[in-house]
Amino acid sequence: MNYWMVKTEPSSYSWEDFAKKGEDVWDGVRNYQARNFLKEMHLGDPVLFYHSGKDKAVVGLAEVSLEAFPDPKDDAWVAVSLKAKQTFVNPVSLEAIKSEDRLSQMLMLRQSRLSVMSVTKEEFNLILSMSK
Repeated sequence: MNYWMVKTEPSSYSWEDFAKKGEDVWDGVRNYQARNFLKEMHLGDPVLFYHSGKDKAVVGLAEVSLEAFPDPKDDAWVAVSLKAKQTFVNPVSLEAIKSEDRLSQMLMLRQSRLSVMSVTKEEFNLILSMSK
């Protein structure tokens, strides 16, 4: 099992939009490294859902419901389907992530422009515990 984070601007597509649908295609990724991460996602892998922009917080938990397939908007790229699992009662802010030493090596802090990225099991579990 692998662990992931996807990032989105909530004014374009928020956790609330996603949770209302219950399941949706995660497409439109146009970065080679992020595309490669999409290709590595497996059915059932857990995915942290991060709001960028003014919110800057992990706001929910999803899981991969369909592995990589051609992006419906451009088949030179790939997409996955994600299923909403849990809304965080206490979103985990970027500030909280940055202030936690055990999260200092997170890929999101080193390559902040990536919209899809891997997360270690330890990072994933720590963020989950911080959301409680």
